Amino acid sequence: MPKLKLEIQEIIVLYESGYSTTQIGEIAGVSSRYIRQLLTDKGVEKRPIGSWKRKYAFNEDYFKYWNNDMAYLLGFFIADGYIASQSQSVAFTQKNPELLEEIKIIIGSNQPLYRNKHTGVYSLLFHSKVMKNDLQTVFHITSDKSYNITFPNIPNQYIHHFIRGYFDGDGHINYKGYTVSFVGASIAFMESLKVLLLKYGFNPYMTDNGKHIRVFITGRKSIKQFGDWIYTDKSLYLKRKFAAFDQEKLSVDELQDRKRNRS
Repeated sequence: MPKLKLEIQEIIVLYESGYSTTQIGEIAGVSSRYIRQLLTDKGVEKRPIGSWKRKYAFNEDYFKYWNNDMAYLLGFFIADGYIASQSQSVAFTQKNPELLEEIKIIIGSNQPLYRNKHTGVYSLLFHSKVMKNDLQTVFHITSDKSYNITFPNIPNQYIHHFIRGYFDGDGHINYKGYTVSFVGASIAFMESLKVLLLKYGFNPYMTDNGKHIRVFITGRKSIKQFGDWIYTDKSLYLKRKFAAFDQEKLSVDELQDRKRNRS
């Protein structure tokens, strides 16, 4: 018997709330066929195949057209999303349900969120061959993206929105230490991120411990400048990270960075 990542009652609740057996299988780590058999064994009345598609709507062409929110969501997806390898599903994951609720509105979805009670992580799943294909063919995002992702080609006017999205997923701010950091596993992506930050006037440095690669920006003035940049014309963003930047009450002209010693 396959090892389920969900309890049986959770599977039943997800199915009765409208999730497809394919989506539930992706969450539970088993096949949709296994889920269908489990529901049969438990006496759950099954819907006609494909009927869930009529219940939940969303804009599956969302990643075809650039705008501020799309750039943010692309960055956020690269950090905290996943593409199923065995089905036509994509998902956003996050511990903050409020942000996922905002994403639902942006994508025009009435799909309910799922919360894994063991991890506390919420998921917003979409079953769409179109959306999956756009993410894979246009932006080269794969199911094993963590190690293989490359930096996408982003129009200049949307770069800071993309960076804010990636930062909200895989970034960290230590305000007291005047440090911003990004973490990733793809050397190609992180090298490109470092080069881009250099292009925009920052002085990043990178570390690699063999498992995780980190890009840092340090200094009180630099952190202020970085925050001002990524939150320009903001719409979607994690409120708690914005609040950390918002602790700085002085203007950029009133600040300076300390020289950083490199070992």
